[in-house]
Amino acid sequence: MGDKKLEYLLDVAIKNEEDAYNFYMDLHNKLADKEIKDTLKFLADEEKKHKEFLIKYKQGGFGAEALKLDAVIDYKIVEHAEKPDLQKNLDTKDVYLVAADKELNSYRFYKSLADVEPAGEVKEMLLKMANEEMKHKEKVEYLYSNTAFPQTAGG
Repeated sequence: MGDKKLEYLLDVAIKNEEDAYNFYMDLHNKLADKEIKDTLKFLADEEKKHKEFLIKYKQGGFGAEALKLDAVIDYKIVEHAEKPDLQKNLDTKDVYLVAADKELNSYRFYKSLADVEPAGEVKEMLLKMANEEMKHKEKVEYLYSNTAFPQTAGG
């Protein structure tokens, strides 16, 4: 890869994925609830896959077409909810809200990089990475809404 700007951009993205993995695993290691630990491990593993994709992409292993663009439902819950304090004991719904916020920030990271890129493969790859992060946000916001507002027998 000869493009220094692209190499730098990919190195920053790889570091972002490493940080996200560590964030989820740190949370995972602090909690006892098996269900939430499993969710955090799943999210950490997804960030690990993103890192592996970016490394292969950087090495020329494959292009942006290796990722697909999926339709995502943005519930916009985290944008309107009060962010839980990570220094306090978090219950399950709070962990999902923290995770949704992390995914929103990752989405914004990739989207902002894509916004300054000219049309082409790099822009396409960054938009697809942003979409991946939005899919995670959708999942954890769904889990949050079902945990924070469980359905009752009355509907």
